[in-house]
Amino acid sequence: MRDARNAASLFFTYTVMSDQSSQFPNIKIEPYGTTPEGKEVKLFTLTHANGSVCKITNYGGIITELWAPDRSGELKDVVLGFPNYEGYIENPPFFGATIGRFGNRIAGAEFELNGKKYELTRTGGSGDKIVQIHGGVEGFDKKLWEAKPEIRDGLPVLELSYLSKDGEEGFPGNLQVTMSYTFSDEPSLKIDYHAKTDAPTPVNLTDHSYFNLSGEGEGDILDHEVMIAADQTTEVSEGLLPTGSFNDVSGTPFDLRQARRIGDHIDADDEQLKMGGGYDHNFVLNNEEGLLIKAAEAYEPKSGRLLEVLTQEPGIQFYCGNFLDGTLKGKSGRVYQKRYGFCLETQHYPDSVNQPNFPSTILNPGETYETTTVYRFGVR
Repeated sequence: MRDARNAASLFFTYTVMSDQSSQFPNIKIEPYGTTPEGKEVKLFTLTHANGSVCKITNYGGIITELWAPDRSGELKDVVLGFPNYEGYIENPPFFGATIGRFGNRIAGAEFELNGKKYELTRTGGSGDKIVQIHGGVEGFDKKLWEAKPEIRDGLPVLELSYLSKDGEEGFPGNLQVTMSYTFSDEPSLKIDYHAKTDAPTPVNLTDHSYFNLSGEGEGDILDHEVMIAADQTTEVSEGLLPTGSFNDVSGTPFDLRQARRIGDHIDADDEQLKMGGGYDHNFVLNNEEGLLIKAAEAYEPKSGRLLEVLTQEPGIQFYCGNFLDGTLKGKSGRVYQKRYGFCLETQHYPDSVNQPNFPSTILNPGETYETTTVYRFGVR
C-alpha cells in the first residue's frame, strides 16, 4: 500500500456484463459456476494473437490459468489451480486468489486504531498464537466481484470491484475496492489496485498465485533460481508472526540478492527457515521511494522461462508451497506435492497494524489506496 495517497473521489460500482465477445474479441466470457446464493460466476479469458492466455474468474479475483512460452516458443500454464469453480470453494491454499482486506497475518486477530480495539475473525491458532490470515474466514478470495471487461489502448482489461462493508471480518469502514488486470503480449499481467474508505481501516491487498515455470503440476520448484532485491527480512517467531525486528540477509539462506537455486538452502539448519518449514517469509524490498521496481525474478533453466515481479510495495512474501501435501489434485489431473509451486506476494509487512516500526497500512477517508504489481514473463 502506498503511504502517500491521492485525494479520494466518489465510490464507483460496476455490474457484471453479459457476453460481449463481439465488442471485445480479445476477451471471452463464459459461465463458470453458481454460488450457493444462486449468483452466476463468470470466467474471463484474455488472449493475444501470439497465443498467450490469462484466465480470471470474478469469484475471488482468482487467476485460474496463465500461459507463458519457453525458449522454443511452447506455451504452458504456469500457475497452480483447480479444474473448476467448486475446487476453489472447498480447498484452502488460496491458489491464484485476491487477498484482502489484509494480506498475511494479524497477530491475536486484533488491533487498536485511534484508541479503539477491533477484534477480527480468527482463522487459526490458540492462546498467544491466535491469528487472522489473509483477510479472515471469508476474505476477498471468497467474494463474488462485479466485473467490467474492456479494451484499453488495444489491450484486454478486466476490471473487478467489490464493496467490503463496515464490520466485515471485523474490519471498520466501508471499503470500495477496484482492481484492473491488464494483459499484454510479452506476456505480462499488470494488476492495479485502488481502494477508498469512509472510516480509517487497514488495507493490504495482494495476489496469491502459485507459480511453476516448468508447467503446472510438473514437479517441484527446487531447481528454479530466484532473486529478491532485499537486504533484510522481517524476523518471525512461532506461527510466522513478526517480532518487530529485522534480520540482515548477509551470510544467511535468505541472501537472494543474486539468483540462487531454491533447493540449495531451503532445508538449511536455520532457525528462521525452520519456523516456516522452508521459505515462507517477508523480504524487505530496497524500495524506499515506493517506485515500480523489479523486486524479484524466477528462472527455470530447462524451459528457459523467466518471471519478473515488479511492485510499488515495500515487501514481498516468498513462499514455496511447504504445506502442499499431495492431497489436492490440480487442473492437469496431477496431485500437488510439497513445493510444487512458489508465491511472490507483493505486500506491506505482516501484522503491520500491531507493529509501530513497520510502514503504515492505515487508509483514511479522503485518501486513495493505490498500488501496482506486474508479472512479466520472458525467456533466457
